[in-house]
Amino acid sequence: MSDILSTMIFLLINGLVIGFIITLVALGLTLIFGVMRIVNMAHGDLYMMGAVISYFVLSFGGNFFISLFTAPILVFAISYLIERFVVRPFEGNPTNTMLVTLGLSFIIQQVTLITYGGVPRVIPEPWTLSFQMFGAQYSGYRLAVAIISATILSGLWSFLHRTTYGTFIRATIQDAEVACATGINTNRIFTFTFALGGTLAALGGVLAAPITQVFYLMGNNVILIAFIIVIVGGLGSFKGTLIIALLLSILEGTLTIFLRPVEVRIISLMVMVLTLLLRPSGLFGRRYR
Repeated sequence: MSDILSTMIFLLINGLVIGFIITLVALGLTLIFGVMRIVNMAHGDLYMMGAVISYFVLSFGGNFFISLFTAPILVFAISYLIERFVVRPFEGNPTNTMLVTLGLSFIIQQVTLITYGGVPRVIPEPWTLSFQMFGAQYSGYRLAVAIISATILSGLWSFLHRTTYGTFIRATIQDAEVACATGINTNRIFTFTFALGGTLAALGGVLAAPITQVFYLMGNNVILIAFIIVIVGGLGSFKGTLIIALLLSILEGTLTIFLRPVEVRIISLMVMVLTLLLRPSGLFGRRYR
């Protein structure tokens, strides 16, 4: 009985850690939708790029903390160019933007396959510190991931609610036309928000790299769960995305004791379908709280 309890606690903590990483990715996705009404199908590939860049930084003699700063900066610049030259001509047309970002996803994957290769690779954890919790050995790095992610999320909330530029972003979410009429440069807000969303995805990729295998298709799995989270929580809802990401990750982590991973993901999809049927706008609406 104690072994089962230890396993459950271990999986609960692990689910919480993964939940923080997924929250970063999902928040980037919901930010982009909230401001631009764009469903970015290439968002998972920006997450993958963060992990791959981290691998290359480590391969060329850098360390994890250098990659934690380098990858997001590079992905911010790439995301900026994507919005400016690829997405912007199709803004205002949801179908076209979905098709364009889907095509972009294939391009990013193939370029990564050519440059990085198709073999999954493992990045060692930055340090081997571990600790005992309820009879189970747990990685200190994963605890650090939770702390770093929580710090980033707190900083993002403060930026959106305590700064002038954050106020401009929230005003654009409320009504882009009115925001533009009051003198806010909405085009600049669009570009910055798209790049910020990509940066959050890249941060998630860097943090996840030592936990999972780095693979050119690793974004496909995370984009699925990110879509489930933002749909259940409510597209455009910061609070909804945060709460659902943590709860759903803990739920999936716990259910793996009794079910296979594919069955657990089916349950998550069923939650999404029920949400769409009963509350199409999501459990927490479509706006930041």
